[in-house]
Amino acid sequence: MKFRQLLPPWKELVFITVVSLGCLGLCLLPSAPVLTEAPAEKTVRAQVLEVDDSDLQTHGLVRYGSQRVTVKAGEKIFRADNQLRGQLELDKVFAPGDQIIVTMPPDAEPDNTVLVAKDHWRNGWSFALFGMFCVLLIIFGSWTGVKALLSFVFSCLAIWKLVIPLTLKGFSASWLIFSVVCLLTAVIIFLVSGLTKKGIAAFGGAVTGVCAGLLMAYGFGEVMHINGASMPYVQALLYSGFEKLDLQDIFIGAMILAGSGAVMDLAMDIAAGIEEVALHNPGLSRRELMMSGVRIGRSVVGTMTTTLLLAYSGGYLTLLMMFAVQGTPATDFLNNPLVAAEVVKTLIGSFSLVLVAPLTAVISGWLFGKKSLKKEQI
Repeated sequence: MKFRQLLPPWKELVFITVVSLGCLGLCLLPSAPVLTEAPAEKTVRAQVLEVDDSDLQTHGLVRYGSQRVTVKAGEKIFRADNQLRGQLELDKVFAPGDQIIVTMPPDAEPDNTVLVAKDHWRNGWSFALFGMFCVLLIIFGSWTGVKALLSFVFSCLAIWKLVIPLTLKGFSASWLIFSVVCLLTAVIIFLVSGLTKKGIAAFGGAVTGVCAGLLMAYGFGEVMHINGASMPYVQALLYSGFEKLDLQDIFIGAMILAGSGAVMDLAMDIAAGIEEVALHNPGLSRRELMMSGVRIGRSVVGTMTTTLLLAYSGGYLTLLMMFAVQGTPATDFLNNPLVAAEVVKTLIGSFSLVLVAPLTAVISGWLFGKKSLKKEQI
């Protein structure tokens, strides 16, 4: 087999190159503004050699006090302090052999410096897991897997380098995220399918569905008095000097971002299904293809809406368990701000899914229902 046969068509190579350059350009953009100067201490990796739990106290499920830790950072042995404050979500207890991160002053000496033990070192396993994901994706998907991986990286950079910094600078989060979602939809869909009728149909259906969800989020977020304060670390963010942020606008943008992936999936499923039908039966009219797309959408929408429900409820499972053991009536916990926010997310996302199915079917049927249909390269 010639090397040329292993490469994708030149048009795909051009698009891959453009997206790769876009990733590089995003990397060069400045990150979010930092309010404080960089601390003099640096964070380093260390290995736990010994622990002393004599100052730890246990009351029920909660432990608090100070854990003394002996660590090896580089070639030096230091003492470190691990403070437990009785907060299960933040506290950590170390054991000999653990890999942790500690804060080290620039002039730290083993004899007279006590380091602060911050947390477990997780980057190694995170990178290993990401590497396994990349290898599996490339093995299974070949060039499609490479393009999917590239779109994954581009999406991460777009959120970190565009959405977060520009929102902190005062841009409208909802319309900024909508614009970024449209950009990501174009990159992801056209990377996978190419600039084909299938890609155009999926892109058109997805964008119209996301736009409808954005408009509904504005309306129902207002009437249901969802102010966005239910999002994590909101209060800390406001007190950090960003008190002018519009939390409701950020919440609306977060809803659009959270549901955009499912909308993209459904649009591509329907567009690909209609393409296959049209390729095997080129004589079908536009109306017949549209009805085929609607029938395909009916089958997929049922599972996709449940997917959103399961995804959102999974994040607040312990909250629902607490309501259950307290015997809280449904009418009460449904009015809880945290639950109401997730209800709005689920229903707005589901509405976008239900709407994107017929829209994609109409666009696909119109594009593929012509008299002369030539097979396009996927």
